[in-house]
Amino acid sequence: MACTSIFYYVNTLGYEYFSYVGNQEFMLDDIYKSTALCQRYYVLGHAALIHGILAGMNYPQEKKYHVYAPSMSNLLLGISVVCLPLGYLFSKIGSLNQFSIQLNGLSFVAGSIALAFAIRENKRVNFLASTGLFILNVMAALSSGFKEPIIVCVLLLGVFLLPVYGKKVLPVLIPILILLFFVLPTFIGNFRKLSSEGADATVARNKSIDRILNNDNLTDDLQEDNWAFLTGRLSEINMFIKYTQSTPYYIPYYKTNLIKNAIQTIIPRAFWPGKPDVEQMVMDRVYAARVVDRESIVSAKPAFIVDCYLSYGGIGIWIGLFLYGYIAQNLSALAERMFGGYFMGTAVMFAGLFQILWRGNSFEFIANAVFWSLMTMMIFQMYFKAKGILYKTN
Repeated sequence: MACTSIFYYVNTLGYEYFSYVGNQEFMLDDIYKSTALCQRYYVLGHAALIHGILAGMNYPQEKKYHVYAPSMSNLLLGISVVCLPLGYLFSKIGSLNQFSIQLNGLSFVAGSIALAFAIRENKRVNFLASTGLFILNVMAALSSGFKEPIIVCVLLLGVFLLPVYGKKVLPVLIPILILLFFVLPTFIGNFRKLSSEGADATVARNKSIDRILNNDNLTDDLQEDNWAFLTGRLSEINMFIKYTQSTPYYIPYYKTNLIKNAIQTIIPRAFWPGKPDVEQMVMDRVYAARVVDRESIVSAKPAFIVDCYLSYGGIGIWIGLFLYGYIAQNLSALAERMFGGYFMGTAVMFAGLFQILWRGNSFEFIANAVFWSLMTMMIFQMYFKAKGILYKTN
């Protein structure tokens, strides 16, 4: 966010890519002042986040456990194979639905890394099974309505293939990632439009792919959709500006109210039948700031840095993003201690269970996801110890 808001600024100057086309929308007189203000907040948040990560670093971590795995590809493949159907099953059970998110995330990460290890260990059966799982995970990611899971899926595979093939991976990986960044905004836009019209995820996914493959004006559509993505969703600075224009001038700072809301979301609905709808709770402040209209079907949840601002302004951004980095770093270190080191702890468990920390979200969704990811990680450690996969050092 600290860097990508440059596209929004260029757009306000009337440019689209490198061509001057004039402003297509009305721009307020103070748009440049507002853009600069939010850009400073982004840079402040970035600095606070990095300071939090650095403050949380305490290496080397004490190794309390070792992983017993004669074949790492077997272990990772097993984790992915078990978590995938469990995630689907739990998604159909109301009281266990929360765990489905964590299990699907772990299956997705473990399966991607398992494919890399199957190639490294030269195991044909594992390679075929991992490839099948990777394709299933990609198809599931395409049905999620989000760009990040698809990009992360490919990125993880590329990162873990680097030790096997070295820099030979980069000429393939980099063009694929660029292609995904270029095509996904159009695909996701089509997918969400079809979903809003009542199509289920599979139908919306297939039709979205078909529209891209059979579009005679594909280049023009991709350019238009990508410019909208670069200037809007990539940094979300346009929405941030609207929040800074309404708070604290018309809407007072929320102070600790958003933190209280976040704590409430952790309580399972089975224990609190009258628990408020989290989506509606978050969207209330979106509507109050007039970021989107109440009649709109768009979900425009505020980013973490925006919730920090809405709570206490600039000081809220500094404190909130510092704690974000500090907590994320400590969770990563905890995973390393619990699972015998960086690879199984951070690369697999932390990356699989705490994916929400990669891209952020509003207070309520982050608090809920982080808490239940922590619970899931503890359950996995108990299971691994019971099965002898983890054993204590002497």
